[in-house]
Amino acid sequence: MAAQQGTSSNATPTVLVPELLSFSPHFLLDDTINIANDGVGRAVDAMEDFLNRWAETRLEREPDWDADKELEQGLVSFQTLLEFHTDIAFDFFEAWSLRNIFAVPADLPLVAPHHAGLDFNQPPEKEAELLAEIDELWREIEKQKKLRLLLAKAKRTSGRHAKKAQVRLDRLAFLQPDQLRMLHALAADVGAFHASVSALPPLDPTNTQSLLPGPGKREWEIGRAGYISW
Repeated sequence: MAAQQGTSSNATPTVLVPELLSFSPHFLLDDTINIANDGVGRAVDAMEDFLNRWAETRLEREPDWDADKELEQGLVSFQTLLEFHTDIAFDFFEAWSLRNIFAVPADLPLVAPHHAGLDFNQPPEKEAELLAEIDELWREIEKQKKLRLLLAKAKRTSGRHAKKAQVRLDRLAFLQPDQLRMLHALAADVGAFHASVSALPPLDPTNTQSLLPGPGKREWEIGRAGYISW
């Protein structure tokens, strides 16, 4: 026992073992003990079923026998005995595991995989430089997070615009390709007509009397000037 206590006192800090194993030994031992306790519970349930069947058979032979009292006392004693021995056994198992299986001697040259090749004997200036680099990386990470938020917002806005454009497109879905070509041609004709009209000289007010229509004639029938004036 003294040797075990000495080994435990000279062991490495307990934080190293979870770091190497990626889990806490206490959690593993607790799970193991819980499994054992579940086994005890199943054993008690199975014993209760067996005793109930046995009691029914005995009651057929001895109707005056008080089965409930004796079965209850027997099951309680059986469960208490199992739980007592289970607790003692797994208390020893937990203590032995922490002192032997999960104990790492302090003089053991042990290097964690993520520490391999690292030089921990760095001057303070180098450490300050590394810390500054880490801070800069953290700032870059924050910038990337903000950029991703802006990108997500822009994506949602673009989606809304796309839905509106699709609605407008659906409203024009009744137009066929031939009709669209006719509309394009009509737009070109209207543009040419507007250009021609815009190029006409301004109307001279002094010649408006000569543009009056004669008897029985309408204004646009008296000639080119009358047509233009009309």
